[in-house]
Amino acid sequence: MSLLQVKNLIVEFPHRRGTLRALDDISFDIAPGEILGVVGESGAGKSITGAAIIGLLDPPGRIASGQILLEGERIDQLGFEQMRHIRGKRIGAIFQDPLTSLNPLYTVGRQLVETIRTHLPLSEKEARERAIGLLKDTGIPAPEQRVDHYPHQFSGGMRQRVVIALALAAEPKLIVADEPTTALDVSIQAQIITLLKAVCKRHGAAVMLITHDMGVIAETCDRVAVLYCGRIAEIGPVHEVINHPAHPYTAGLMAAIPDITQDRERLNQIDGAMPRLNAIPTGCAYNPRCPQTFAKCKSARPELLNAGVTRAACWLHETLRDRPERSEALSPTDRALRDGPI
Repeated sequence: MSLLQVKNLIVEFPHRRGTLRALDDISFDIAPGEILGVVGESGAGKSITGAAIIGLLDPPGRIASGQILLEGERIDQLGFEQMRHIRGKRIGAIFQDPLTSLNPLYTVGRQLVETIRTHLPLSEKEARERAIGLLKDTGIPAPEQRVDHYPHQFSGGMRQRVVIALALAAEPKLIVADEPTTALDVSIQAQIITLLKAVCKRHGAAVMLITHDMGVIAETCDRVAVLYCGRIAEIGPVHEVINHPAHPYTAGLMAAIPDITQDRERLNQIDGAMPRLNAIPTGCAYNPRCPQTFAKCKSARPELLNAGVTRAACWLHETLRDRPERSEALSPTDRALRDGPI
């Protein structure tokens, strides 16, 4: 059974000139212990997906339709207080800038203890001992002393470790990590990613990792969903999506990554820019930038189609559904990955 299921999710922002659709009918799931990467350009809908799941959409944003299920229980229709009890206890959150996640007026220990006691039946002493243990687990040196320090007394990397400790405080089943390494030095990013993988494996938590960095995706995730204009362009096992991209947009993202083995004067780039929400073209939203566009791309919007062991929203793969010999060539594992729920 999937830990998290997102079904046909639509998120809209009412506007005086109309309604802007930020997420347009996206569906995916995350299995227990799995790390799903969500990648795409700025404005693709990555952070809004995470905010919708944890119930923190900024007004006037709203879930217009669709369902979000956590362990089979629908959570998208819960009230603020009900979601408040789910956040922290069953869903942890790690945000891009740790300074915005920590209260500068309270010690990190006080913030950890408050979070722990909100969700777990522990005494003050037991919660403090658990807070010290979490700081130790996340690599904070001398946690017995550092637990009484304030956020400004920690470096950026150490603050992010504290935020990870906060996210794990009540042993949630799912962690939504929104650009957890973006605000950090490159030398610290790898440490945080390694830590996140190790701690989540130790605690058995699943992770939804939102990022724009394909390198982080390659190092961290089991599967990846590529977003474009509020829709999933491609989803599948990370090694397949990276090494054999089935959607022209994914191929463009991968081609844009510099290759140190090649001597090139110019980097590859995707021409144009992602359209604004009020100017999304008819048909496939990527068609004005796509080098493989044909007539159908400009008139009809593709759903996710089977493309080997991945699925891609591209008309290039329309006929793959009618090729039984392709299914027979797949291993049982790869066939399950292709045909199972996304």
